[in-house]
Amino acid sequence: VVGEFAPIDSLYRQLDPVAKQSVSGQKLSERLIVIKRSSLGQTIKDFSQNDLGGKPVKFSDFKGKYLFVDFWASWCGPCRAENPNVLKAYNTFKGKNFEVLGISLDDNAAKWKEAVEKDGMPWKQLSDLKGYNNEIAEYYGIQAIPSSFLLDPNGVIIAKDLRGTELQTKLAEILQ
Repeated sequence: VVGEFAPIDSLYRQLDPVAKQSVSGQKLSERLIVIKRSSLGQTIKDFSQNDLGGKPVKFSDFKGKYLFVDFWASWCGPCRAENPNVLKAYNTFKGKNFEVLGISLDDNAAKWKEAVEKDGMPWKQLSDLKGYNNEIAEYYGIQAIPSSFLLDPNGVIIAKDLRGTELQTKLAEILQ
């Protein structure tokens, strides 16, 4: 899988020490640290950001449930096209120890709120309204959206970037 930690790390370890110390080698090393944070099997960091009403919400508030963390933005066409699939998954599995958490990469609160209403997304939505400089997105190296993590009840990443029927299939597999 493109951007997965293990194969890239394996190649990096084979580099000559001089190459690792080069500017490019150091940048690759820094990027590997970020990629590892979002790799399968990693536990998510307990971030807090404000919801649509300005109330802080933490990842740990969802501990004990399967959580689909959806990185998106109001201005992102592919994200908006995926929202009905996420809504279908939410409606199908919400009573089965499953929640969705939206992390918006918007920088305009009005457009963010309008998109949430228009797309009918009833789950918690968080943002620091810093666009791609969103603290959570930066920490996990999110460079393109839509992007997502599926977390188990302990906050461990068990799947990434599930879209459309893939999301339904994975949730049916673990929640039925």
